[in-house]
Amino acid sequence: MTEVTGGSWTEELASLVEETGIRYTLDGIESTPKVESRVSEFSAVDRSDEESESLKDQLKGFVKAWGELLLGLARGCWDIVRQNLLTEESYIVRKVRGPMANASRRLRFLNDYFLPEDKDPIQAWQVIFFVFTLALAVIYVTTERDTSVPLVKKVYIHPPSASRILLPDGRHMAYCDRGVPARRARFSLIAPHSFLSSRLAGIPGVKVSLLEEFGVRLVTYDLPGFGESDPHPERNLNSSAQDMLFLANAVGIIDKFWVLAYSSGAIHAWAALRYIPNRIAGAALFAPMINPYERSMTKEEKYTIWENWVKRRKLMYFLARRFPYFLSYFYHQSFLSGKHGQIEKTLCLSLGKRDKALIEEPIFEEFWHRDVEESIRQGNAKPYIEEAVLQVSNWGFSLVDLRVRRRCEGNGFLSWLMSIYSQGKCELAGFLGPIHIWQVRRHLSTQGADDKVVPPSMTDYIARILPGVNLHKLSDEGHFSYFFFCEECHRQVFSTLFETPQGPDNTVVIDHTIGGIEEVSEIANE
Repeated sequence: MTEVTGGSWTEELASLVEETGIRYTLDGIESTPKVESRVSEFSAVDRSDEESESLKDQLKGFVKAWGELLLGLARGCWDIVRQNLLTEESYIVRKVRGPMANASRRLRFLNDYFLPEDKDPIQAWQVIFFVFTLALAVIYVTTERDTSVPLVKKVYIHPPSASRILLPDGRHMAYCDRGVPARRARFSLIAPHSFLSSRLAGIPGVKVSLLEEFGVRLVTYDLPGFGESDPHPERNLNSSAQDMLFLANAVGIIDKFWVLAYSSGAIHAWAALRYIPNRIAGAALFAPMINPYERSMTKEEKYTIWENWVKRRKLMYFLARRFPYFLSYFYHQSFLSGKHGQIEKTLCLSLGKRDKALIEEPIFEEFWHRDVEESIRQGNAKPYIEEAVLQVSNWGFSLVDLRVRRRCEGNGFLSWLMSIYSQGKCELAGFLGPIHIWQVRRHLSTQGADDKVVPPSMTDYIARILPGVNLHKLSDEGHFSYFFFCEECHRQVFSTLFETPQGPDNTVVIDHTIGGIEEVSEIANE
């Protein structure tokens, strides 16, 4: 028997538990300050833990719990498969057991060189093959990431620098003047730019010395809402031609001028030929676009045009014609995203070998980035939507209207009969000046040489509608390669338009203002 020592039952109870700071006395329970301090300590720790547990910690815990749950589920599925399909009596094991045993027996020699003696060669080499495949995949992904993903360059908006004129409706138009000064120019060129471009484009890479050699003045401008030009609230192709006319008058072009356009900028050149033909001396068009929904095209012509375009480009044309407001989303995802993208993806193009070689050159990339940055200066998708809609909607005229024909006063059979015998008053209608078109020749045997942006079949249609055009077929060229940064090409174009170079005009007109009276004198420079 254990000897019972003296002492009260409260002391024995206190000796069995940890010191908590609570005293049991005959009078009742007495608490000491130690309890309060420990309680406050625990509560402070709990509050600090609650405050330190952030949303990130909660997400980590959630993901970890889900991972453990999926791992348990996978293990359970594996156990089910192993217990039902991988037993000794299963059909699969009975069929595979023999061949696997023979292969393992033949590979036993590997245990003498590479593997431990207690390892099955079949199972070991499965692991080795898996690890080797995984390593190759990692190396391949790393290499692809280093070589195929280009560095993304952010868009930089430059300070305003354009000269601007005030149009009659209160809008401002930004323009750029290059080449020979106004009073010494033999020929004046006005060039509307294409989609996603600006006044900085003009003739990309043309040298000032070449312009001076032929006495050419080149005036380019920003379309409404592009660059530094104000947007037009009710824009159409008629207003586009009037803007061009106002620009010519504002910059001092008194005589007729040539209109030069490239790609989709040609729709504004067509409008000028239609609405202000009396001020146009001629047109120089490079791979000119037309309305792909033009009604006068045959089914075969439409098919040969549409088959050259990528699916995304076809989608853009469809949206521009049916649901133009959806274009804003695509534009903000590409060239209005604040980052420069690849030109093929940005403009939904399919380029040939010559064009691909050109766009990889640093001079082209520098020009392209600067031109796009100026074009999207205002950051608004509406002008681009308007431009896309103009291209595929009803122009208000057809290319047939530009064909030269006799127009007589009056209508009916009598007027026609009088016109035959020259007894009626008739005049020539349509555009009477020269139209020069440069277009890539279709090569069936050479891939990559065709222009897949503006297919040659589009120009063939123009030649059918306007038989008087001067069509210049180009060999082994692309959509960009002939017009961009080709000094020899530029010289050929000017020689075709203006023949022999004569330099600036030697007759200079000087204005003398004396006492408020303007005197004009002509001085012949020898």
